Amino acid sequence: MLTVPAYGASDPSQPLHPLTVERRDLGPHDVLIEIGFSGICHSDIHTVRGEWGARDWPITPGHEIAGTVSAVGAEVSRFSVGDRVGVGCMVGSCGTCVACTAGQEQYCKDVVFTYGSTDADGTTTQGGYSTHVVVTESFVLAIPDSLPLDAAAPLLCAGITSYSPLRHWKVGAGSRVAVVGFGGLGHMGVKLASAMGADVTVLSQSLAKKDDSLAFGAQAHHATADPATFAALDSSFDLILNTVSAPLDMDAYLGLLALDGTLVSVGLPPRPISVSAFSLVGARRSWAGSNIGGIAETQEMLDFCGEHGVRPEIELVGAADINTAYERVLASDVRYRFVIDAATFV
Repeated sequence: MLTVPAYGASDPSQPLHPLTVERRDLGPHDVLIEIGFSGICHSDIHTVRGEWGARDWPITPGHEIAGTVSAVGAEVSRFSVGDRVGVGCMVGSCGTCVACTAGQEQYCKDVVFTYGSTDADGTTTQGGYSTHVVVTESFVLAIPDSLPLDAAAPLLCAGITSYSPLRHWKVGAGSRVAVVGFGGLGHMGVKLASAMGADVTVLSQSLAKKDDSLAFGAQAHHATADPATFAALDSSFDLILNTVSAPLDMDAYLGLLALDGTLVSVGLPPRPISVSAFSLVGARRSWAGSNIGGIAETQEMLDFCGEHGVRPEIELVGAADINTAYERVLASDVRYRFVIDAATFV
């Protein structure tokens, strides 16, 4: 076992602090990764504060991991020491169910998440707020040389969470796409949809980030706090990507869809949301959900971003700044994703 420095929470009422985690000995198909950077996702905050149910404590979060391979198991064939790699939200699955065989491991009922999940050996997985991690090679991603490691880290969650629904609903040239919310997920949705050739509109509470949204590829930016926005944009979009975790008036947003349009939710509000059936049947509209992406699709996303120069806007922080960064995330005071320099964990 390898004991490595990390940052985590001992219980949901305490701030994150330095601790250590144990990484398993390399199995024949395992990859030891020296972590360079770890992104901060809003789900990290939900988890360590106990907002998504009971967990085993202490817990080390982090599922946006970018680094380099420092050792490989005897039967590893896809990676070599020194390779630039990433790990996202999953580190295991059953491998045999319908979802797994379709390359949609994220929908496996036995998926093993990067932290706070039960691993095959019965231990609790610990995430990327640490210096090293051991992951089976089938859940390790290759990071293109054209992507800096610090910018690549948020792509492993924010990037694929936005990319997967855009691909599934076949966004391309001429698609009319609206992105609801313009934070860590939303700004990636704009950049990716724009790179796919879509006509992109941002729907944000205010016009405060309008200059950024237009610079990142949007053609328009509207304030949802203004009721006139919903009247002006009635039946305008083929796809709406809802990235916010706050409860919204879904009937109002569904009214923005054109005939056969789809609203896809990737944000996770804490409470159930109601919707009128009339909002769906009038124009054969759909309301759907999407959850990250499979390993093959995540690799496709990384390659797409490398080829098209798509990368998140990041603010690099040290380990001592994590708790402050959490508060800034909750206050929407980040443009647009925090990334931790893993060298500061030591």
